[in-house]
Amino acid sequence: MRARKVFAGRKIRTIRQGHGLTQQAFAAQLGISTSYLNQLENNQRHVTAPVLLALADVFAVDIKDLSGNEDDRLLADLAEALADPMFSGEPPPSPDLKLVVQNAPSVAHAFLSMHHALRRAGERLAELDDTLERTGAQSDPTPYEEVRDFFHYLDNYVDWLDRAAEDLAGQLRGAISARALAEHIEREHGVRVVIGGDAARTGGLRRYDAQARVLSLNPRSSNATHSFQIAHQMALIAHSDEIDEIVRKADFRSADAGAICRIGLANYFAGAAILPYAAFMEAARELRHDLELLAERFGASLEQVAHRLSTLQRPGLKGVPFFFARVDQAGNITKRHSATKLQFARFGSACPLWNVHSAFETPNRIIRQLAETPDGIRYLCLATTVTKPGGGYRAPVQRYALALGCEVRHASELVYADDLDIVRDEAFEPIGISCRICERHDCHQRAVPPLKHKLTVDEQARDTVPYGFE
Repeated sequence: MRARKVFAGRKIRTIRQGHGLTQQAFAAQLGISTSYLNQLENNQRHVTAPVLLALADVFAVDIKDLSGNEDDRLLADLAEALADPMFSGEPPPSPDLKLVVQNAPSVAHAFLSMHHALRRAGERLAELDDTLERTGAQSDPTPYEEVRDFFHYLDNYVDWLDRAAEDLAGQLRGAISARALAEHIEREHGVRVVIGGDAARTGGLRRYDAQARVLSLNPRSSNATHSFQIAHQMALIAHSDEIDEIVRKADFRSADAGAICRIGLANYFAGAAILPYAAFMEAARELRHDLELLAERFGASLEQVAHRLSTLQRPGLKGVPFFFARVDQAGNITKRHSATKLQFARFGSACPLWNVHSAFETPNRIIRQLAETPDGIRYLCLATTVTKPGGGYRAPVQRYALALGCEVRHASELVYADDLDIVRDEAFEPIGISCRICERHDCHQRAVPPLKHKLTVDEQARDTVPYGFE
């Protein structure tokens, strides 16, 4: 497979300016000419292997930081927005979009914000956005969408919280259990943990009485859930000021978005405390990313393990780039993150050929799929179901499917690929992001035509799908 050329002008310029160096001085330390550096910074030349190695050696730059994962996500969002029918005419060619993303990312973000406002202003929003339950013409994104995008462009990694959670795990000396966390929060913060109490009466997972300093947990929840909820409350008590500062800097449009983000950041801390970065990464490599063995070793749930794998993006110590999603039985994506080039549809339904939908047919099993997206990238996709009973005959039962995957070039690091044929082209099933932006002509599961393509209808013939397109 031909290697992808890396254009990282903006990042190289940022590194140089961060060291307070002129182009001439910076180029001299890299062993290249000033004119060559100028071309690199203006994305007129791609970054070669010797330059990458020099950046790593001289300036301690993690080469993976120059690989463009953030640019790939921004490019995918930009291309999808431009596929909206509200933009008439031919979309800009891919090279033009790449130049915008690489050289003027703030312009790309501003364009996406404008698109969010425009698509809520007209009647066409209701036709395109199949997943939203609301159809009012509101100019701002919903608080939930705003927070989701906040984590999306952070690569779902919050360094300060992650390291603070790892420090907590160090204080507990690896005993990251509900009992150890309960003893710690009582000893350090004067909060008593009870199994039952208000949480049992209301049916909730966690209830905290700030005046009595009592944290109540639902007795029907698992030990993994108890540990997570204690760590979550610890974040709100011990790191409230730091969380408030992160929310303040995010400059959300509404107080609701800020409140939702606070919960998200406390959840992040909890997951990072139960599965501390360095220890978890070492175990993941040792166990070859076996989800069940990792869950067993750390006393965590499969969902906690899968989600944590997708956040291992610490600069200088990155793990395998995973995508992660949680999907309900109606196909709604209730959690999503991607450290890969695979991006989930922001509007409309996910591809029905994705194996996450099949997970409900084979509960309690991890199923595998070799898949290829329209851009030619190949993935190893894993999916399994999780059930969260509420207790009692009439209590509701939550069912979800979890999806986890990585590019097939990392497959050798996963136990799930040992007996798969990752070389044969026919082994890979074609999947897309969503029907509205997928350009595959021969998909037997197509639900709607792709946007901005002229349909061809032949009333004298009928194939699996009753139309074609140019």
